Amino acid sequence: MLKPENANSAGACAVSLPEYFDQGALVAVLTTQPLGRALDYRAPEGGCRPGAYVEVPLGPRKVLGVVWGSGQGDYDLSKIRSVSRVLDVAPMRDEMRAFLERAADYTLTPMPAMLRMATRAPGLGDPPSMRRVYRRGPQEPNKMTAARRKVLEALAEYGDLSFTLRELAEMAGVGTSVVKGLVAQGAVLEEDSPRDLPFARLDPDLPGKTLTEDQQAGADRLAEAVRSERYGTTLLRGVTGSGKTEVYLEAVAAALRAGRQALVLLPEIALTAEFLTRVEERFGTRPAEWHSGATMTERRRIWRMVGEGQAQLVIGARSALFLPYQNLGLIVVDEEHDTSYKQEEGVLYNARDMAVLRASICGAHVVLASATPSLETWANAEAGKYERLDLPSRFGPAVMPEMRAIDMRAESLPSTRWISDALKHAVDQRLERGEQAMLFINRRGYAPITLCRACGHQIGCDHCDARMVEHRFLKRLVCHQCGETKPMPEKCPSCEVEGKLAPVGPGVERLGEEAAALFPEARIATLSSDMYGTARALKEEIVSIAEGGADIIIGTQLVAKGHNFPQLTLVGVIDADLGLQGSDLRAAERTFQLMRQVAGRAGRAEAPGTAVLQTYQPEHPVIRAILGGEEERFWAAEAREREAAGVPPYGRMAGIILSGTDVAQVFDAGNLLARQDRALRSIGAQVFGPAPAPVARVRGRHRVRLLVKAEKSAPLQAALSSWVAQLRLRGDLRVAVDIDPQSFY
Repeated sequence: MLKPENANSAGACAVSLPEYFDQGALVAVLTTQPLGRALDYRAPEGGCRPGAYVEVPLGPRKVLGVVWGSGQGDYDLSKIRSVSRVLDVAPMRDEMRAFLERAADYTLTPMPAMLRMATRAPGLGDPPSMRRVYRRGPQEPNKMTAARRKVLEALAEYGDLSFTLRELAEMAGVGTSVVKGLVAQGAVLEEDSPRDLPFARLDPDLPGKTLTEDQQAGADRLAEAVRSERYGTTLLRGVTGSGKTEVYLEAVAAALRAGRQALVLLPEIALTAEFLTRVEERFGTRPAEWHSGATMTERRRIWRMVGEGQAQLVIGARSALFLPYQNLGLIVVDEEHDTSYKQEEGVLYNARDMAVLRASICGAHVVLASATPSLETWANAEAGKYERLDLPSRFGPAVMPEMRAIDMRAESLPSTRWISDALKHAVDQRLERGEQAMLFINRRGYAPITLCRACGHQIGCDHCDARMVEHRFLKRLVCHQCGETKPMPEKCPSCEVEGKLAPVGPGVERLGEEAAALFPEARIATLSSDMYGTARALKEEIVSIAEGGADIIIGTQLVAKGHNFPQLTLVGVIDADLGLQGSDLRAAERTFQLMRQVAGRAGRAEAPGTAVLQTYQPEHPVIRAILGGEEERFWAAEAREREAAGVPPYGRMAGIILSGTDVAQVFDAGNLLARQDRALRSIGAQVFGPAPAPVARVRGRHRVRLLVKAEKSAPLQAALSSWVAQLRLRGDLRVAVDIDPQSFY
């Protein structure tokens, strides 16, 4: 894991720069283009500050860049061009520059790619201007149609926010004429507005919820840590339903009172609706919301307002770490164990680790919140590097669910069924009492394999070495590696026999089909990320379920992430053994986390809950630890095994992924690296491979992996840079270095 900067205040590791560059002075401008280094330009008329966002000529184009320092002057001075203009946005702060540089060094990412991460907002160079916007009006339409209802619901979801005509129409899935019709009736207001308005001020002194003694003690400790304005990290470990959110919202309040900004990272966009409601109740208005579902106009506004200090609180996905905060005092990483915090494409980084780095540079506090923390975080708390706060009990009258296992070896089920008789009986009991039940399986789609019963052929992706998954509601086969889809064929692509293609194994859709047959009177809702066209539709379904709109919830791991269903009293895990298969060093940890998290959805209100695990391995140590609730014993045992093996968090690892369309060229490059490993041997590191990746072809590119293992104190990045530099990347050969890999596909 990344070591934090030893810094107690903002800008502690900033490089000394001139305060201002006069017109004509040589400046180094880092652009977002893949050039490998900053380029020399002359400061424009009126000069510019270090950190200024600028537009510069590059060949025939004009591109975005940042004044990174003094120019080198190692180029023909007569050919050096001038900066075209300085953008009207707050300059990049020294601490942001230091964060990007250290993150680039750690992840071995070129600086232009890091700068692209920090400028992900459209139209930054556009001058201030007015725009025509639309928001909810005071009137009701004289006639409510389905299309009009969609528009009004879209506006209601975002509170007092305004949107352009095109954005509102697209959000609601209607034509612009529907919006114009609502304007004519006063149900929607049409106004001219500046493009980028400050966010409404949050009030940290509004009364929060009454906290228990444990919660109040934890909130006081976090608030004191924030007020100190010194870097620190706290593991906030609380059982599911213990009120972790209410505790760290008091830390947010402390940051706001101190005039500092706060960031709360969430692992899943579907979690934001309920969370934003809780934030609005606590602080009186909605914060800034940054994720892939935000409109382009809103992303531009958030980026600019964060940089001007006019957005006090940001709720966002992992990329919100790269916004230009003016005075960041708190970062909360909710569900910090979640694997979605690791970006697996482009810049390969872990948002949990980058949060610690950023906070260490700007003197902020980090709260890592989870009921089932990652082993890395647990080990840091055990070693005293992080503080630890525990919330051992659920809030109010709720108690932790009873955990039981169903030994599937003793069940007699036909090959087309996956819900055991014992689990069916438990669901029937809940339905009779008017309570909700959840059936969980960590597989999207209808069936993971489509098999020809005539020749044995399994339908695979044309561009990847992966089986295609049947998605029956789409009537298509989908590759979960590259996203390629094709219609479900009538005959086998191999032997061309018709009527012999059969689904093998269950997915969430097939489980829903079985549940509908077993419980014909029940209202069934299926929650899977790929079954909803928009994030808004998924959020609406989750809200409906929480309000009692379904009797049985069928879900993938999406349902394990922090949702609160008050009427849910039973969780049935269809295949608790699924994650225990394979050679992933984190398989046991992830299975334990997922099972405990999904079980924690049950019994979060007054009615007690039960979690039932269907398993063929009830004696497995992980299954026994889940059932027994022996969390500390599990972490300690897992830590001993990892330490003995010298793997994270007690050793260091890096994955090297070579890819290209010519499989021989890719393997030749891998063998070259394996043979010429002097740079790695000099620090005591070992190289394993090359070997085909588990998914050896993705999007038509062959993939070969090498794995590097080193002691925890080894200077791994420098050795890796020297080692990989031996490669000459000819043709379409590409290399990616993944520090601290989380997956090995």
